[in-house]
This record gives sequence, C-alpha cells and structure tokens, in this order.
Amino acid sequence: MSAASPFSWKSSARSDVGVVRDINEDAFLELTEIGLWVVADGMGGHSAGDMASGGIVETLSTVPEIHTLAGSVDDIELRLVQLNTRLREIAAKQGVHTIGSTVVALVAAGRHCVCLWAGDSRIYRFRDGELEQLTQDHALVEELVEKGVLRPEEAAGHPQSNLVTRAVGAGETLNLDLEIFELEQDDQFILCSDGLDKELPAEDIAKLAGTEPVENLSDALVELTVERGARDNVTVVCMQVIGPTDTSLGTVTE
Repeated sequence: MSAASPFSWKSSARSDVGVVRDINEDAFLELTEIGLWVVADGMGGHSAGDMASGGIVETLSTVPEIHTLAGSVDDIELRLVQLNTRLREIAAKQGVHTIGSTVVALVAAGRHCVCLWAGDSRIYRFRDGELEQLTQDHALVEELVEKGVLRPEEAAGHPQSNLVTRAVGAGETLNLDLEIFELEQDDQFILCSDGLDKELPAEDIAKLAGTEPVENLSDALVELTVERGARDNVTVVCMQVIGPTDTSLGTVTE
C-alpha cells in the first residue's frame, strides 16, 4: 500500500440502552483518524456482557496507525484471540458459563477495506442508493434458514433468535470471518448491534442512509429504533468514504 491514500473518511456514532433494558452492554470504537471502527455487543443473559464488549474496545483502542490492511488485520485478529482466552479464564474463575461479546470491525486503508466479525452484529454498505449487508450473522436461526429448517420470514420472531454461534469469549477457539471490499467515493458503511436490525427493516435503514448526512446518520438510526420500541441496546457507527485526498493514510477531514 502506498504512503498516500486516494480516500479519507468521516464518521459518527451513537449508543442507547433502549427502552427495555437497564444496562447498556454495547460498546463502540470510532478511530476515524486511523481508519478503524468497531461495534461490540455484550451477550445478553450472560454475566458481565459489558465487561466483554468493553474489553474489545479497550484492546483495539491501541491499534497503531494503519499502513497496510494485512498487517492491521493480523494485529486485530491476534488481539481478539488473546482477549477470547482472557475472558474464558475470567469466566472460569468466577464460575460462570460465558463472558462474551459479538464484534464487527471495519478497517480502511488506501482503496480497500476489510470487515471482520463474530456473532450477529452487522456491517451494511450503502452505495448508489442500494443497501447491502456485508456480514453474515453467526446465529442459530441463520443456520436453520440456510439448512431449510426455517423460512426467512420465520427467523425474526423465532424464540431462539438471540442465540449466536460465535462470539469473543464464547468458545475455546475464536473464529473470525473477514471479507475485503474495494472502496468507492461516497460509500457509506453502517456498523450496528442487533438492536438496530431487530426494529428497523432494511428499507428504513436505506431510506435514512439516503437522506441523512453521515454526521447525523447514527443519531437518526438510533432515535428511530428507540421510537420503535428498542427491545435491546442499540449501537450504530456510520462511516462515509470521501476524497480524493493527497494526505496520508487515514486522515480525517473533520
């Protein structure tokens, strides 16, 4: 990757406890200056979900400036694998089954970005008026749909819709999925905990992405989710690709 990037980016973020829960177990990281954005959702019903999501944000908050995607992705994966081990050790000492959290991370440098994830938090991309989900949920109902056991329309209201099959701290081995995408000017990326997609269908997310500037988009999405009843914590981080620029990698324009 060259020392100069054709793009830069701007972003916004918002988190809300919702209207049902008492504790916000979500956490987020917005490091626009280096090109890293993260959403973590502490696993509801488990002990210290906020410890797990906060641990993800803490361990990734010291990622150094991103010069190459490959090196940064390797660093992020290593940090999350090490955190997975620490969370399992803490859970064992406390005598609890799981202290865990989902995670989605977006890393951008040069003309490309990488999405990394474990669990059912999501990353969407809004491009040319179309919203696309870039991540695939690691969730029991998703697997049942893929196997043909459930129809897609049955998944949202399924009693086991909250069960994830991967998360940081959930298993002895952490398996992260990752995908690389080419960036285009004006691309918008929306990272969110499942509190957003449980209340807002894709067409509502797309409508706001197409009308709100990125500086206001996270607020607009969270506020609409809360208006709809927000049964879970809801966290949204929005990033927009801007440019071209002749400045160094990851430079933010605001």
